Amino acid sequence: MSTIIHKNVKLTKDILVGEFCIIGILPRGRNDGELEIVIGGNSVIRSHTIIYAGNKIGDNFQTGHDVFIREENIIGNNVSIGTKTVIEHHVTIEDDVRIHCQCFIPEFTILKKGCWIGPKVVFTNAPYPSAKRTKEFLDGAVVEENAKIGANSTILPGIKIGKNALIGAGSVVTKDVPAEKVVAGNPAKIIKDIKDLKWEDGSMVYE
Repeated sequence: MSTIIHKNVKLTKDILVGEFCIIGILPRGRNDGELEIVIGGNSVIRSHTIIYAGNKIGDNFQTGHDVFIREENIIGNNVSIGTKTVIEHHVTIEDDVRIHCQCFIPEFTILKKGCWIGPKVVFTNAPYPSAKRTKEFLDGAVVEENAKIGANSTILPGIKIGKNALIGAGSVVTKDVPAEKVVAGNPAKIIKDIKDLKWEDGSMVYE
């Protein structure tokens, strides 16, 4: 039941850290004491979560179990990251983002305020994996405010998903998605506007 919190970690008040967590690991090749990690107040770090050094995390942060977060990310307030999700390094996650279970968020991805990432969504950032110069040309996706990505979707490198867009479950997104559009399929295609989505009683789904 041992949890390890390294000396470079700054925890503010009212933080709950579960069993078997490791917080503040230095990345390979880094030995400087200046690479701190800050986690805001009223946060819940559940068991078996690992968080590397250099992260700046806001208030009301919570993880599920067995979450893995690499170094030097910026994470806002009221962010939730689900069980067994992996966040690589140099990712930006703005306020009020919800990431469900078993997602993969690679380097240089940007998730803007209020967006919603369903279970088992995979982002990619390498146009040509395992090439000699792959790391020189990594290109993270950008998800704009309040966009929603359905379960089991795959987002290709450098894709821009517009504000309030909705990605249907199981989609493979190969092209940018305009704001306010609904896309689905493999490859994903526009099928309607957000304003066309209505409940059975005729009221709008997103007002």
